Amino acid sequence: VERENVQKRTFTRWINLHLGKYKPPLKVKDLFVDIQDGKILMALLEVLSGQKLMHEYKSSTHRIFRLNNIAKALKFLEDSNVKLVSIDAAEIADGNSSLVLGLIWNIILFFQIKELTGNLNRNSSSSSLSSGPSGPESDTSHPSTPNVERNMSVTVKDQRKAIRALLTWVQRKTRKYGVAVQDFASSWRSGLAFLAVIKAIDSTLVDMKQALEKSARENLEDAFSIAQNKLGVPRLLEPEDIMVESPDEQSIVTYVAQFLEHFPELEGEDFTDPDKEFPIESTYVRIKDTPSEQEGKILILSESEDNMYTVNHERSHPAPPKVHIHDTPE
Repeated sequence: VERENVQKRTFTRWINLHLGKYKPPLKVKDLFVDIQDGKILMALLEVLSGQKLMHEYKSSTHRIFRLNNIAKALKFLEDSNVKLVSIDAAEIADGNSSLVLGLIWNIILFFQIKELTGNLNRNSSSSSLSSGPSGPESDTSHPSTPNVERNMSVTVKDQRKAIRALLTWVQRKTRKYGVAVQDFASSWRSGLAFLAVIKAIDSTLVDMKQALEKSARENLEDAFSIAQNKLGVPRLLEPEDIMVESPDEQSIVTYVAQFLEHFPELEGEDFTDPDKEFPIESTYVRIKDTPSEQEGKILILSESEDNMYTVNHERSHPAPPKVHIHDTPE
């Protein structure tokens, strides 16, 4: 339920960013309710695609007209090579929460993630990107597979490739500041990853040494505020959304992808071969099992995540190749 609430808030803010460009501007208050007549959906797709859809919208309280509006929007998505699985007009008209969120995620993935990472995957032989459900990737090499089916199978692979490309970019930009980003979930809980992305854009905006002395909540609040006020990156998340055991991956991906639009120089090598695993060069951790007033910070350098160490004041594991211990406040 909490994951659904986080997605609902994040996706609603993302939608409203784009609906603000519609003339006259529109705004979603309750996503599961406001989407049911098709107007919000058609207007959003019109803004994102630059194509006219709203001339086909019919305002009515009758279910048949609502279904027709939604069906036209879904047909537009399918014609745009967005693969929709188990999503039909009736479920959206009924405000089915999981399917509404699934539909919006498909739209975000196609129109935002594709747009921002697709043109930078220069070594990729794939030219089309759509979204599909998570699951085993289909074999796309069988010669008897019809072209349409083969293309749809490729889109599932490309969905993952786009997210991996974004993760590769984040890893390259943050690791020089001693932050190891392994995923779009727990790696972001401390707030340091968000701050490192901001620092990679403008090094004057963030002091990583100071960030080590702050709590996760303070770092998250700093990151979201600096990003919005200094970089113009809209605030889609709140600290409470990230300070959970398993932060929502889709919400974090949606937010982090916005930074690509604001990065001054996007290098092609940041996105080449997103399937390649990069070693984690360093990560910040807190020293455990010490009184809070004596708590220190340590920077651990390691060649792989299998070789990670934590050190406290009294005892330690066998020493890794390089360990730099920074005590507070020095």
